[in-house]
Amino acid sequence: MVKWLNETGLEKDVVVSTRIRIARNLERYRFPHGMSLDESAKLTDEVLNAMKNFSGSRDYKFIKMNNLSPLDKMAFVEEHVISPGLIQKPDYSSFLLRDDENITIMINEEDHLRVQSLLPGLNFKEGWKLCNDMDDFLEENLDFAFHQDFGYLTCCPTNAGTGLRASVMVHIPSIVMTGYVNSLIQGLNKIGLTVRGIYGEGSKAIGNLYQISNQTTLGEKEEIIIEKLNNILYQIINKERIARNTLLEGRRKEMEDRIFRSLGLLKYSRIMNSKEAMVHLSNVRLGKEMGIIKDVEYDDITNLMIEIQPASIQKSIDEELSKEERDIRRADLLRKWI
Repeated sequence: MVKWLNETGLEKDVVVSTRIRIARNLERYRFPHGMSLDESAKLTDEVLNAMKNFSGSRDYKFIKMNNLSPLDKMAFVEEHVISPGLIQKPDYSSFLLRDDENITIMINEEDHLRVQSLLPGLNFKEGWKLCNDMDDFLEENLDFAFHQDFGYLTCCPTNAGTGLRASVMVHIPSIVMTGYVNSLIQGLNKIGLTVRGIYGEGSKAIGNLYQISNQTTLGEKEEIIIEKLNNILYQIINKERIARNTLLEGRRKEMEDRIFRSLGLLKYSRIMNSKEAMVHLSNVRLGKEMGIIKDVEYDDITNLMIEIQPASIQKSIDEELSKEERDIRRADLLRKWI
């Protein structure tokens, strides 16, 4: 089981995970895209020296990107504990990861520091506390770049102000099946929210999984941003549940057929690619959400959606595999779970 899934969370029939991320930069340093290798090393040392004063520092492991294999890098991305952007400049970047994987401090990504909390289900309260407590500690020990009018200064102007990005991963197959997903995305964009794919910016939605996050970071307090997103999210949760009931009432046999076909393919297939596996796992999760399938847990399905990804499959046996070998291994893993 992926470690961060061991926590508790609410509304798991729709909300897969909650992520809070704060972007910060240090004074006297150029932004990461303009830094020299020596500057990046000096900044990293400054952050590590500051962390020595943290009471829970022993719970954190420091990992340099250039010490990881390509498989390890991608596996961390697939687990969502680091961003895809962190692996782009491995000689410059690194991260601190808490043992339970609920907090990551990314160093020299797009910004000098990106503090992230990650929890299963809907859990803005605990996610914000984890992130904010670490931010308060770091600010006491480091000189952050801050402007009286513009707030915390960031590499991308859209992150300036609070530097906060609050997001949730939602599973909304019923909204997709009833044809309302495009209007939902358009509506969210109009009120200052953005919808992205499974790995954030530039990625596609897979298995009916979407990331919803705030766009505005300037001019509002962090708590207000989070409260607004939380309120809108409950409306989305309600829409998904209504759409789910509509499908059950009007198309029950079709839903049962879709769900049990997917369950059968997961149970008996000998070869399966990751995209197909995500579709079938999404259908099985929908079966759990509709009460058609009883003996599965939401976190088990979420964990499988991570473990079947290309790098995670290979990391589990510490061996590089061809695409065909990965597809065979994936099918084996899914059959054993069933």
